[in-house]
Amino acid sequence: MTTIAPGRTRRAAATTAVCALAVLTGCSENPDAGTNGVGKLSAAVIQSKTRAAATSVETVRMAGTVVTSGRTYQLDMRLNKDGGTGSVTSKGSTFQLLRVGETLYLQADADFWNHADGSDTSAAGTLGGKYVKVPQGDPAYKKFSGFTDKDLLLSGLLTLHGPLSTAGHHEQSGTRTIRITGDGGSGGTLDVSLDGKPYPLRLERGGGAGTLTFSDWGKDFSVSEPEKGETVDYGRQLPTS
Repeated sequence: MTTIAPGRTRRAAATTAVCALAVLTGCSENPDAGTNGVGKLSAAVIQSKTRAAATSVETVRMAGTVVTSGRTYQLDMRLNKDGGTGSVTSKGSTFQLLRVGETLYLQADADFWNHADGSDTSAAGTLGGKYVKVPQGDPAYKKFSGFTDKDLLLSGLLTLHGPLSTAGHHEQSGTRTIRITGDGGSGGTLDVSLDGKPYPLRLERGGGAGTLTFSDWGKDFSVSEPEKGETVDYGRQLPTS
């Protein structure tokens, strides 16, 4: 018969007890195991790191809602260092935005132009389906070019307001995240990827100002000027919608 030292017996029994407790409580699951480690950091450091990750690459896809000046816009935009392209929906009307460098185009169907305030309905057939160049002095230029500017958008969106804190581990489209909040959530919440670089993946803006998701970080795409036959230089202020 093999004699087992009392010390070994006690250690084995203790290990068994710990393992049994872990199974019952789930404490064996470390939510930060195999992650990029940002989940262990303070909320302020996480916010700093996610902003650095967002600015380290040139491209992103942004989709969701933004509420500004009392109006809700549904966005689906792809952005890079040269501009952006995508769709915007507001009050049931959808139009496309394309910015290449400093040049901004708006594309919509004839029905959109027919319903624009103060528009010349006879021009709807000319403008419908075309890329209409937005004059830089037009109020629409300032309003909509911001939706196509990655750096401008993210510099404002990725700042939570109020005291920062962490709000647990979550998941966004199959990716593990750590959530940080501003002022307990009233100043916004941000889900940050725990896999790979700490990119922001989901933002809920404070005050009910919209919810956005971010994807395709660093995925290359390009923007280019439309064909000449597809464009119209309106030459004057666009009608307000």
